[in-house]
Amino acid sequence: MSSHSVRECLRHALADATQRLGAAGVPSPSTDARALLQAAAGTERPLVLLDALPEDFTVRCEELLARRAAREPLQLVLGSAPFRRLRLEIRPGVFIPRPETELALDLLSQHCEGECRSVVDLCAGSGALGAAVLDELPEAQVRAVEIDPAAADLAQRNLEAAGPGRGQVLTADIAAPPTQLLAAAPVDAVLANPPYIPAAAVPRDPEVLAHDPHRALFGGGEDGLEVPGAVIDLAARLLRPGGLLIMEHADVQGAATRELATAHGGFTAVRTAQDLTGRDRFLLARRAEIESTSEDERLNL
Repeated sequence: MSSHSVRECLRHALADATQRLGAAGVPSPSTDARALLQAAAGTERPLVLLDALPEDFTVRCEELLARRAAREPLQLVLGSAPFRRLRLEIRPGVFIPRPETELALDLLSQHCEGECRSVVDLCAGSGALGAAVLDELPEAQVRAVEIDPAAADLAQRNLEAAGPGRGQVLTADIAAPPTQLLAAAPVDAVLANPPYIPAAAVPRDPEVLAHDPHRALFGGGEDGLEVPGAVIDLAARLLRPGGLLIMEHADVQGAATRELATAHGGFTAVRTAQDLTGRDRFLLARRAEIESTSEDERLNL
């Protein structure tokens, strides 16, 4: 097939894929169509630069397109998702990282006082936050905590790919943290993107409702703040004085999460950071000075 024929084939394939995805209700049909065609062609290069296609391109394209038209998330169809400078491995049954979560790394860079060498990623999911820390802070060590064994296994793979030998994933419930994690205290920062959706707020998007695990979505209780509350409690046990907590939450939970951190009594400089659309998105808080220096007392705060 000549270069001209390849471009004609791609032009028609792109137009057909875009129309088909649009008819299926996919929110970004043109962007997704391009990504699927690149995957079918086995390349990340722009389609206009291709001068050859694999023999199974048409068959492969149809397989991928059918999955996305059925509203399977693009990241699952491709098996990976971009996050900051990384391309993370993605698997069925594990929460898919969102672009808005990437801002947590900017907040860490802006607000972490002194060196940030020890970081804990709570409710790690695919390990996106921890992996990004390892990638962007070459001196950092990361411990991640994830309750689901399948997600924990994936998180370990993503951490190891981002920073070989510098990341460890513990399979545990943050409400009953393992001694191994507590023994790592004090740490410089705790990052978390916990489940926080209220019980009655059922997601409407098929990609979310049918493919993201509900355990990773719903935060517990009518207000969805049971797990975020547990994050705040555990962060207080892990952070050094002045250490930083950055926790993602729903855009309607800014005041409620600030109240949780303030009522805890172990934090100062409690505030809310907005995402790029100006919506409340992250709780920021610093660990207050710890009066007791006893190891046993500190671990049981």
